[in-house]
Amino acid sequence: MNNKLIIALDVETKREARASFAALREMAGMFKIGSQLFTAAGPEIVREIVGAGGRVFLDLKFHDIPNTVAAASREAVRLGVSIFNIHAFGGGEMMRRALDAANETAHHEGIERPRVIAVTVLTSADAATLAEIGVRAAPEAQATMLARLAAQCGLDGVVASPHEIKPVREAVPQRDFLIVTPGVRPALSAHDDQKRVMTPGEAIRLGADYLVVGRAIINAPDPLRAAHEIGEEMARADAGR
Repeated sequence: MNNKLIIALDVETKREARASFAALREMAGMFKIGSQLFTAAGPEIVREIVGAGGRVFLDLKFHDIPNTVAAASREAVRLGVSIFNIHAFGGGEMMRRALDAANETAHHEGIERPRVIAVTVLTSADAATLAEIGVRAAPEAQATMLARLAAQCGLDGVVASPHEIKPVREAVPQRDFLIVTPGVRPALSAHDDQKRVMTPGEAIRLGADYLVVGRAIINAPDPLRAAHEIGEEMARADAGR
């Protein structure tokens, strides 16, 4: 098992998710449940995987008024996930309220609080994408600024593309500040709609704490072999740091 590998269960049905989890559970430290699977299968698939001993990264990118995000955060804690995320574009009050709600719920129910992390800039976004929504900063500068804000709000870390790992580490010196990195593709794999990508080994060498890999494993002819090869590449990179 590679504890730094998060396999994204970006599949259409609960049945596919169960099959992928059963086949790959020994290969990864965590499984990501995002908008597609959560919309199709609901919170029950989260409970099922957690109940079977799996660790879940709930990737729903909560982004709403602070009260709504705080309420959603309480429910994420009750689901028993290990990590969940909110969108840093929601601002400081929203992030602080989410963290407060998570802390209060975990304390009241006597359970461990999940790590609460903030999404910075999506890996599908480039400078042109940001300009469309009125953000003049380059993706790296914007991600770094949002990571610094998340740290000031007390969050446990951020989701950031591989290209932002180094600047985020420099901007936030806390050693336990997590960087969860999507946009990771083996060298010969298609990039699909992600623009700011990197190989697993490169991302680990730069200091990512967790790598999120989905299609390169789930859609591979042999998912178990693909997960094994990616895990080995990550382990070699980690050993060489």
